[in-house]
Amino acid sequence: MINTFFHLGALNTPAALLTSLLIGIAFGVALENAGFGSSRRLAGIFYFRDMAVLKVMFTAVVIAMIGISYAKAFGWVTTDNVYFLHTLYAAQIVGGLMFGVGFVMSGWCPGTGAVGLASGKIDALVFLIGATGGSMLYNEIYPLIGALTSADRGVVFAYDALGVSEATLAFGLTLIAVGCFWGSEYIEKTNQGTGEMWGTPFLKVFSVILITGAFGLFAVANPPASSMASLPTGPQEALLLEGVEGGRDHMGPQELADRLIAMDPLLLLVDIRPPEEFAQFHLRSAINIPVAHLAEGLSTYKNKGLIVLYSNGMTHPAQARDSLFRLGFTNVYFLTDGLDGFLAACLKPISLRAEPVSPPLAMKINAWRTFFLTPAPPTIESQPSTQVERPPSAPPPPLPGLIETEWLNTVLGTPDLKIIDLRGQPEYNTGHIPGSLSLNVENLRGNVHGVPSSLLPGSMLAEHVSMMGIAPEDLLVFVCTDKLQDATLAGMACERLGHTRYGILQGGFPKWSTERRPIDTILPSVKATSYPVPTQPDSFTVTAAEVMTTISKPGTLIIDVRPTDYFTGKKQDEARGGHIPGAINRPFSDDVINLGTYNTFKPQEELRTLYGALIPTLDSPVIVHCRTGHQASQTYFVLTRLLGYTRVKWFDAGWTQWAATPTLPVQ
Repeated sequence: MINTFFHLGALNTPAALLTSLLIGIAFGVALENAGFGSSRRLAGIFYFRDMAVLKVMFTAVVIAMIGISYAKAFGWVTTDNVYFLHTLYAAQIVGGLMFGVGFVMSGWCPGTGAVGLASGKIDALVFLIGATGGSMLYNEIYPLIGALTSADRGVVFAYDALGVSEATLAFGLTLIAVGCFWGSEYIEKTNQGTGEMWGTPFLKVFSVILITGAFGLFAVANPPASSMASLPTGPQEALLLEGVEGGRDHMGPQELADRLIAMDPLLLLVDIRPPEEFAQFHLRSAINIPVAHLAEGLSTYKNKGLIVLYSNGMTHPAQARDSLFRLGFTNVYFLTDGLDGFLAACLKPISLRAEPVSPPLAMKINAWRTFFLTPAPPTIESQPSTQVERPPSAPPPPLPGLIETEWLNTVLGTPDLKIIDLRGQPEYNTGHIPGSLSLNVENLRGNVHGVPSSLLPGSMLAEHVSMMGIAPEDLLVFVCTDKLQDATLAGMACERLGHTRYGILQGGFPKWSTERRPIDTILPSVKATSYPVPTQPDSFTVTAAEVMTTISKPGTLIIDVRPTDYFTGKKQDEARGGHIPGAINRPFSDDVINLGTYNTFKPQEELRTLYGALIPTLDSPVIVHCRTGHQASQTYFVLTRLLGYTRVKWFDAGWTQWAATPTLPVQ
């Protein structure tokens, strides 16, 4: 999919400036070649002498319309990637009339005026000076005419307003455009004796191409009949419409602002914009879940409390709300007028408002601005985390397992808590959860008996954690970024040491940061311990020889968790490509979902169903492996610590050793 500068929030970058400059130059060259550097020719359309304006504009509009429709149908772009003007009927009608009068009087519009100026036209310079003065005048009298912009209908697509399909509208406009092309040539031929294209093969072929391209949209832009038949109807749809009529589908900006300031425990605010926009600015307490993942991300909140969706406008949140309703969510609302409306209604300074503000409302506006525009408290850089007082916390979750950010926040500073930050050291240095210790997960691995990237022996791991001040009774919480396998590999080190009091922070540091929880840059003081060295080898690691013995014996399931292309041998980065004979492939990444700003494991019920189809019982023997044990550690954690499988083994040396051993078979 194409990610536009608008979608990425990168409109103010040098790359966007350069791209805009190049497009602008190409646009100017095209207009100049079309004759738009002459006001006489531009004004000719009003006297039916020269129809170039109509032909060029219709050509641009129709080709862009058809091109974008195909791009959407093929998944190359989405409507989220494109900026659409809001529908402001009164302002746009009045502005259009003023623009038309100015065009008739001067023969220029801003774009063609710039082209004319580049061509040395003095009247274009006069026009642009007047346009600049008019813009300044508009700014001064805006309080008098600002009411024209009050009826913001959000983004309204013409085919929705007309009640027709996108393909039908495109085909109809294309027929009109083709008719105008032929009509323009006839008018020029009759009135001026020009009309060079009238009846030419070019005009015929061009017309056929446009009509054929527009007609093709019926095959790709409309949903197939089978999917249309599956749309919900009947009582559920009636309830949806009843909710819309009764106003039970939206929440106003001021009500939302008051609820957020009051920290309403029943309210969950969800920002459905792209993560880049969310990172630049979002309403306090909001979480970020892209539209495609709303059903998954909100599954635990289904029909519990109030869920409010918002984006820049209302179109996408309203559509998402209706879709969720059809999936059984009856507690979802969208923010009226979106984030833009919220900024205007609640956060716009009193001095910039067109209408006088009553004293009570002024107090509210100041309170809203203080709450939403003041950075949230809390980093605790000025004091050691061990001095922070915390309210009594709930007991820890089952361990080993997953740790929620909310629970961890309540136990910061607890003496037996050790938070291990597995991100890169530069990221750790610029901000981490208070009290965190930095650990590069690769320091837990090395060359063992000639096999690289193997988990270190228990004696070396014990010495390492001793230097970090870790004791057997400590609760370890591993914090990663989007690579959950980093945290699970650290978990394998705990397993080898027999240290079962460990957990993985749900969503890792990205989720913690998104929720604006405490962050500092202090390096915690550490007192070395003497962690006991395991007296016996761990019971879950298997060797290549042990894996080999299972190939000829039925009953043990070997799961290769590498990406499918490596399993099949289509790609390889080891001595040989392929897989262990009899192994099945389930990529480790299939157990993870992305919730916009962070990754997390899929819901356990879903994982239980997926693995239940592969593994007969919870006590079935299973061996998991990847290339070096890193990715397989994630699958081991899912199977043993989340789903309760009891006979899972981990082939740490994995494909690295297997492929490099000529005597071992490869399929």
